[in-house]
Amino acid sequence: MQNFKLNRQIAHLAVLQRIELCGPNLKRFRKLLGRYFFSVFLSKYFINLDLISKNYFNLMYKEFLLLKNYINERDKVLSIGSGIGGLELIINQKLNNHITFIEKNYVSKKIKYGWDKKNKEAYNNLHLLEKFLLCNGFKKENFDLFDFDKKELPHTKFDVIISLYSLDYHYEFNLYKDYLYKVMSPKSVLIFDTIRPEFFYSVFKKVEIIKQDLDTVHKSKRIACRGLRD
Repeated sequence: MQNFKLNRQIAHLAVLQRIELCGPNLKRFRKLLGRYFFSVFLSKYFINLDLISKNYFNLMYKEFLLLKNYINERDKVLSIGSGIGGLELIINQKLNNHITFIEKNYVSKKIKYGWDKKNKEAYNNLHLLEKFLLCNGFKKENFDLFDFDKKELPHTKFDVIISLYSLDYHYEFNLYKDYLYKVMSPKSVLIFDTIRPEFFYSVFKKVEIIKQDLDTVHKSKRIACRGLRD
């Protein structure tokens, strides 16, 4: 596989979640014309489907190569805030993992992400997530979808929990902390991005920095954590 199958709706959603997919010209227009105009018009009607598909696959495959050493074949994987699920699709194809998704299920008119516990912003659509997975060969019996706001979340133990650019990047860690205590075993690994990695040495027994994005505005670091402290 060299790219993903995307229709215009799914590609639009992918661009809203990952602005780097659309190329430099649309990014410049976004800066000039504002996020709202970009979100509802430019990113919907002026995107190149082939380019988005190729860029998205390449980006997700790079993410897979970074994470693959932390995931064993057939591990039970939980993904929090996956977007349209490209990384998880590749994980399933390569390692035959069952994957559980926890997502919000609405698209805000204008994103204002922050660490407010009342944060109601999101860019996701569970129907389009499922459609993307199925269209790209992810068998329905190998994944589950949960709407975060309905509070009907799984309470089984997971071997690997992934939350890239979501947990503690857009949503404050404590929103999920109690839930993580329920679904992590001492051997589970939690992988996420944060601007404050030093904080998590007091939360986990083992914290490993596996990636640094020092050229970005947020200057985030990706960490792999094991062993929640009491």
